[in-house]
Order: sequence, then structure tokens, then C-alpha cells
Amino acid sequence: MFEHIRENLENINNDIAAAAGRSGRRPNEITLVAVSKTFSIEVIKAAIGFGITDIGESRLQEAEPKIKSLGKSARWHMIGHLQTNKVKRAVAIFDFIQSVDSLKLAEETSRRAIEINKKIDCLIEVNSGGEVSKSGVAPEMAPELIDNAAGLKNINLRGIMTIGPLTEEKQLIRRAFRNTRELFEIERKSVGPQFDTLSMGMSDDYEMAIEEGSNMVRIGTALFGERKK
Repeated sequence: MFEHIRENLENINNDIAAAAGRSGRRPNEITLVAVSKTFSIEVIKAAIGFGITDIGESRLQEAEPKIKSLGKSARWHMIGHLQTNKVKRAVAIFDFIQSVDSLKLAEETSRRAIEINKKIDCLIEVNSGGEVSKSGVAPEMAPELIDNAAGLKNINLRGIMTIGPLTEEKQLIRRAFRNTRELFEIERKSVGPQFDTLSMGMSDDYEMAIEEGSNMVRIGTALFGERKK
């Protein structure tokens, strides 16, 4: 029933290995986060059975029953925009929040994590393409946010996440990824070795992202097929 997922995963892993090789790295240095938005618990369970270890969800309300059902069988990533009034619930159920894009959100994440004595991995989301329609802190404002967030209790600030620009011009996408990698490398020198995750690349551009330094890709459609409406 889910054989297409196994086949897609094999193809993706081959692509990841090839792109990693082109960037002078090993495939096991790249983490694949399977984006399961709109897909059922049964589909996610099948993907985990095929070797997926990390699951990404964009909507808290949709993620809650999935995490309740599947629990610790995977590491759960919040990859969508997160409102401050939903941080309490998100911190309680997710292992990783990839979409911290303001100091207010970082401070609320810290406060809620302290309340339940939990340390949570976080990434700063950077709007690398300067697109008004997308969340994320502007690249020039990111160093200040990173510096402030790194000092907050119960947050493990692990790195940066970005979404490539929505364009057919591959050079613009590549440039955005390259600029984000350069920002990541600069900030890692000040934050420290725990700042180790650069989450870039989705179904249409993950190979390019890996070539430009990504070590975490977020893939949905290429793995599961077209999303349910």
C-alpha cells in the first residue's frame, strides 16, 4: 500500500548521497526531515518503518494527534510559523522548533520550556529571499536575534532554517542558500559548536541546498506524493 514511499525514499537518499559527495561530505551528515502535513498517521507510521527518523509538521492542531499516537518513534519538528499563544502547546509536544523568528517568540519558548523543565532544540528562521509573504527574520537582523536567543534558558540554539525563494531562477535560490550558509558559519563562531544545524532545502531544491552547505533538508511531496487538500 505504501510501496511508493519506500521507492521515493530510496531515490531521495541516492540524491542526498550524490549531493553530499559533490560538497565533500558523507550522506550520514545530512538529516532528512519528512514533512507529513496533511498525511495520515498510517502514512507517517509507514515512513518510520522505512527508516525515517525525523518528522516535520507545520500546524500545531494537526500535529497533536499524530504525536500523541506515534510518540517517541520519531523526532518531531515544528517547521511552520508559530504564534506566541501556541508556544506552550508546541514546547510540550515537539522536540525541535525550527521557526523561531523573533525575540518575543524566543523568550516565550524559553519561558514555557522552563515551566515544564524541558530543554528544547531551536533554529532561527531567516527570510533569505526577502519575501514579504514568508516568515523569518531579515538576514541583517539575524545576528542580533541569534545573540539574544543564545542566552535564553532551556533553549538549545542549534542553528538556522530558511526557505529558498519562490522563483524559477535557480541562481537566485542558490545565492540565498549560499548567503545563509555564510551567515551560519559566522554565527557559529560566536555561539559555539552546538550551533550545528543548517536546515535548507525542500522537495524542489534540496540537492542544491546540500551543495551549498545544508545538513538538514525538509521533504514532503517528493517523499509522500502530492498533498491531500
